Amino acid sequence: MENSQRSESAQEPEDPPPANTAHHLTTPPGLTPDEFAELGPSVAEHHTYELGPGRCSSLLAQRVRAPRAAVWSIVRRFDQPQVYKHFIRQCSVGPDFEVAAGAMRYVDVISGLPASTSEERLDVLDDDRFVTGFTIIGGEHRLRNYRSVTTMHEVAREGGIWTVVLESYVVDVPEGNTEEDTRLFADTFVKLNLQKLASVAEGLVGGS
Repeated sequence: MENSQRSESAQEPEDPPPANTAHHLTTPPGLTPDEFAELGPSVAEHHTYELGPGRCSSLLAQRVRAPRAAVWSIVRRFDQPQVYKHFIRQCSVGPDFEVAAGAMRYVDVISGLPASTSEERLDVLDDDRFVTGFTIIGGEHRLRNYRSVTTMHEVAREGGIWTVVLESYVVDVPEGNTEEDTRLFADTFVKLNLQKLASVAEGLVGGS
């Protein structure tokens, strides 16, 4: 009996289960608390991830002075990310490519960055709910096991209809880096892409 008790007490404690992100608790820059509160259900449904050891996540927001349909028409083109994403030299797809879940794209990154290529899979494309997301599954880059979700929401503002774009991600923290460093690195790219998306969409509407 004593041997059994000693054996049980000597067992190593199990790792704690992964925790969920808490993006719904903090208003991202660019939105008011009231605006963000209205988006709470979407954040809970689409922008919540399991966060185990060695992983980090973030949620960013961008206001766009353009209708949601115009913004969505740009983002849904999984085969043309260079239209609104910085640092992409070119994007190629297979001969039988269709814009649908499971589609693959192969991205070449401009020189001077800690990356050269990225292989990305479209995880979801919901034209009715304006939700899309992808996972990086290969390539030469720092963003290992990177998964991203983007949602779009119409809001009435300043006498017109604007779009709020929410984009979140979860990614591995590289060995030798901190969560803060990794989040800062990824946030920088997402912010720049969202800003360019706003510029392209607003230009599209203004020139129509």
